[in-house]
Amino acid sequence: PTPPKLVFFFLSLLGCNGHYFIWQCTVDADVRLARRIRRDTVERGRDVNSVLEQYAKFVKPAFDDFVLPSKKYADVIIPRGGDNHVAIDLIVQHIRTKLGQHDLCKIYPNVYVIQSTFQIRGMHTLIRDRDISKHDFVFYSDRLIRLVVEHGLGHLPFTEKQVVTPTATVYTGVDFCKKLCGVSIVRSGESMENALRACCKGIKIGKILIHREGDDGKQLIYEKLPTDISERHVLLLDPVLATGKLVTRSIPHTYSSATSLQPSLSYFFYLFSYILIPILIPQAPEGIHCVCKRYPSLKIVTSEIDVALNEEFRVIPGMGEFGDRYFGTDD
Repeated sequence: PTPPKLVFFFLSLLGCNGHYFIWQCTVDADVRLARRIRRDTVERGRDVNSVLEQYAKFVKPAFDDFVLPSKKYADVIIPRGGDNHVAIDLIVQHIRTKLGQHDLCKIYPNVYVIQSTFQIRGMHTLIRDRDISKHDFVFYSDRLIRLVVEHGLGHLPFTEKQVVTPTATVYTGVDFCKKLCGVSIVRSGESMENALRACCKGIKIGKILIHREGDDGKQLIYEKLPTDISERHVLLLDPVLATGKLVTRSIPHTYSSATSLQPSLSYFFYLFSYILIPILIPQAPEGIHCVCKRYPSLKIVTSEIDVALNEEFRVIPGMGEFGDRYFGTDD
C-alpha cells in the first residue's frame, strides 16, 4: 500500500521560499461584510455599529493594502469561494497529481518521468533480471528506449501547421521541430541511436567519448559532432545517469566544439537553445542533483528513478553495466 502523505495548507506565505501552489478565494465585498456582521453579533455579542466602525477603520483598509495586491502572486483565483466546486475539484486534482510525482520531480521541474504502467514495470523487471538472455535484454531495452525518446521529443518546441485532409477539410495540427541532432556518449549512449533514428528520419548524430577517471586531466578522448550543432536542438543520449559526472563533463566539450568563446553558462544555453537528455534507466538521485544544479535549464526524461548509489557508485537496485549487457561484452 502507498504510505500516507501530508499536505499542509497555510493561510498565508510571507517571505517563504520553496515549492508551493498559491490560490486565492474571492467573494464580493458586501458578502464579506454581511458574514462579519453575522459572526460578530451572534457569536461575539457585539453591536452592529461597533462592527461597522472596526470594518471601516481597520479591516477594509488592511484588505486594500495587503490582501488585494497579493492577487498578482496567486497561481489561481477562485471566485465565489467555497461555493465554486469546479475550481475546488481542479485544485484537488492538482494536489493528487503532485502527490503522485517522484519527490525529485517536485524539486526539479525539468525532470520528467514517463507515466508508469504495468507494461513499463514489466519491462523494467525483465531487464533488471541478471539471468535474462542477451537477446531479451536488448529487445526489452529497445522498447523502453523508444518510449523514452518519443516522450522526450514531445518536450521539444513546435509550430502550428495546417494541412488539407483527403476529405478536403482543413486540419490544424503541429509541425515537428526540424533542427535536431543527437549526441551519444560512447558507448552506452549508442544503444539509443536506433530509436532516435526511427523517430526522426535522417537525424544527425554525433559521438563523444570521455574517460571516467580523467585520463591525467585529458577527459575528452574522442568527439565527432555535426558542424552546425550550434543551430540545432541537442538530444544528449545516455541510458544511465548514476553520479552525473559523465553528463556534466560532456556538455562543456559539446559547447566548446561549436564556439571558440570562453564557456559561459548563459551563452551556452543561448547557443544551444534546447538541450534534452533522454535517459533509459536507472537514474540515481545523486546524478539528478548533480546535473540539475549545474545545468538547471536542461530537460531530463527517464522511465524510472532508482533509490541511490552504493559505496562503489553503482545505481541501486540498478541493472549492472548497461553497455556491457547490451553489446554482449559482460562475460
